[in-house]
Amino acid sequence: MTTLAMRGVRPEDKRAERPARRGQRGRLTLWVWLFLLPTAILYGLYTLYPIVASYWYSLVEWNGFESEQRFVGLANYQAVFADPMFWSSFKITLIFMLLVAPARVILSFLLAIVLNSPKLPLARLFRTAFFLPVVTTTAIVGVVMQFVLDPASGPLNSLLQALGHGGGISFLGDSQTALITASVVYVWKFFGITLVYWLAALQTIPSELYEAARIDGAGAVQLFTQITVPLLKPFLIIISLLTIEDSFRAFDLMQTLTGGGPYFATEVIEIYIYQRAFTAPIPQLGFASAAAVLFGLFVFVVGLIQLWGVWAARRLRAGA
Repeated sequence: MTTLAMRGVRPEDKRAERPARRGQRGRLTLWVWLFLLPTAILYGLYTLYPIVASYWYSLVEWNGFESEQRFVGLANYQAVFADPMFWSSFKITLIFMLLVAPARVILSFLLAIVLNSPKLPLARLFRTAFFLPVVTTTAIVGVVMQFVLDPASGPLNSLLQALGHGGGISFLGDSQTALITASVVYVWKFFGITLVYWLAALQTIPSELYEAARIDGAGAVQLFTQITVPLLKPFLIIISLLTIEDSFRAFDLMQTLTGGGPYFATEVIEIYIYQRAFTAPIPQLGFASAAAVLFGLFVFVVGLIQLWGVWAARRLRAGA
């Protein structure tokens, strides 16, 4: 007697159930695609289409208003390469990345070690407080920070004057301090994302390792250097690459804070593209699209490095 017969199930009933299950899966798949369809349409219209169109626009001379688009080939790319302001903006973008990425990774790691301690009271409250700036609209943060850092009536300068500093400091109006100030605001705004990454990484370390090391007489420093740091090395690679790539998206904050000024001191490559495309006396959509394509290729290379980093992190974690 077969197993199905012993269970009281006839083979023909089992075969009849298979088409019904396939039909149920098909209906479920259909509903999934129906729910995804609005998002897919919007993503195609406002993300995929502009990306594809920018490659064509980079090959034409077009101001965005007239219907005529004159094909110029690679002339826009040659003009971008010959423009010293493009390379200045590219340099500022790299400097900005070097300022904010290490600060986010290191500071959030140290804070994550503290907040991950089970002995810390109100740890969840502190985690929420540090994550709140992330969910705040970036443009609003930029406007508020302009008020906070105002040299005439801002609360920060008022406090400095009360402490006897003297005249107000133009944090955003001085080309020597504008980029550093914007970097500090950026780190504060997006600090919580990197903090969450580190907290998630710390949760992967088994508590039994710490308990066994304490039994062997290990102290806090030894636990940190011998257990925490070695096991977090794979996550360090991934988190660092994610943070570096994220630092290239600073347009909204930089635009509301400084608009690229003063004297182009904070003109990251995104603002450079935006100004040539929309705010120049004669908009240059083709020229701006060529600059955007070149910067997109650079970010693509960074993405490839990130994929390699993920692969290296997996190998490193497997070896650990």
